[in-house]
Amino acid sequence: MESAPLSAARRWTILAVCASGMFMVGLDTSIVTVGLSQIGAGLHAEPDRYSWVVDSYTVVFASFLITSGALADRFGRRRMLLTGMAIVGVASLLCALAPSFGVLLLARVGQGVGASMLTPTALSIIVTTMTDPGERARAIGVWGSMFGVSLAAGPVVGGALIDAFDWRALFWINVPCVVVAVVLIVALVPESHGGKVRRLDIPGQLLLVLILAVTVALIIEVPELGWTDPLSLAGFAALVVLVPVFVAVESRRAEPVIEPALFRVPAFTGAIAGAFVVFVAFSMTLLTTTMYLQDVRGWTALATGTAVLPMAAAVICCAPLSGYLVSRVGARVPLTISGVALTCGGLLLIGLAPSDSVPLLVGAYLLVGAGVGCASAPVTNTAVSSLPTSRSGVAGATTSTARQVGISIGIALAGSLAAGATDFTSASLPVWIIVAACGLALFGISAGLSARRATEQRIPSRQ
Repeated sequence: MESAPLSAARRWTILAVCASGMFMVGLDTSIVTVGLSQIGAGLHAEPDRYSWVVDSYTVVFASFLITSGALADRFGRRRMLLTGMAIVGVASLLCALAPSFGVLLLARVGQGVGASMLTPTALSIIVTTMTDPGERARAIGVWGSMFGVSLAAGPVVGGALIDAFDWRALFWINVPCVVVAVVLIVALVPESHGGKVRRLDIPGQLLLVLILAVTVALIIEVPELGWTDPLSLAGFAALVVLVPVFVAVESRRAEPVIEPALFRVPAFTGAIAGAFVVFVAFSMTLLTTTMYLQDVRGWTALATGTAVLPMAAAVICCAPLSGYLVSRVGARVPLTISGVALTCGGLLLIGLAPSDSVPLLVGAYLLVGAGVGCASAPVTNTAVSSLPTSRSGVAGATTSTARQVGISIGIALAGSLAAGATDFTSASLPVWIIVAACGLALFGISAGLSARRATEQRIPSRQ
């Protein structure tokens, strides 16, 4: 609780600290994409297992975001931010020292647990710090852009680290970053709590983890196992049982991990869907083109990472502009721009062949990056503004869950469709069709969203 209003300089300094945590979260998602071959060779893993290096992190990350947001509202947001940073630091150390592929995946799970504490907590701190709606929209635009920027910057940083050291440096880099972040959080970020204490939904949380893990596992493993393999059939049967059970359990919980009432507001539902499709498109583009440049064209990790810079530049330029547009005209315009950019980016890559020119790829990167940058602020601001400030942790966590589920699904799909393909052009065609379809989906979503409707429709507190 604050005894006096914070100055503008202090508010934006807090934003910078929280955004740095968001940057680290995104970086840990994408920094490994340029090092998958090196990691696999170093730890003797098969190429069809590579997607798990990303998804063992993102699935756990997505699964625990909502619970972490509720815990932050209950036990203190700064305390949760510090705890998450510490877990990320320790898990990163274990990743760097991993003696086997299995140990690496377990350590990546730990990174995901820690990262799940950072994202909703940082957003809650920003929302409670920035009380003016216009300032909040601009701040959320900056905060949200950090995730897109870090995802796009990850391959650049990863390529440079691998070129200078080896794949273990991809994880060592987190350790000093965590130390600096902890010092800044202790010095600058005030403690705050949510107005309502939520009880933990352990059954719902466990079911959510199982559903996401089984879904991603099926996407990754079925192409290798076959649709009629007993393990594949068991996975499909498990989903048929788990999903209805999850719905039944959540509908009876007083405070479920995913609250059905949230989705009665069309603006909130649209924001969640928007976050999902944007990051399906983004992650599929990032992983598939990384494999294309390294495996098909024979580029080094550093050269591949450098090629992604236009995507990062587009996110950096478009995200603040998107936040400004949201504060001035609402969510519909920037979301429509995002839909156009993603659709054109996907269409541009259809038929990508080994002999295609780099400018074609750069153009697609610029379009996809613009699509991600333009979507971040309207999606996050709409979701947060649809709930009371005391529920900002849950709102932010739900949005981030959709974003991370999108990344998990996108990585799994891209890995299954394009990894190890002998004819890359044919194998990648479904990837680009899905990317373009995600852009088209945003048109429908943007038609149902506006900032005014998001702020006027409120979900009453649960009794």
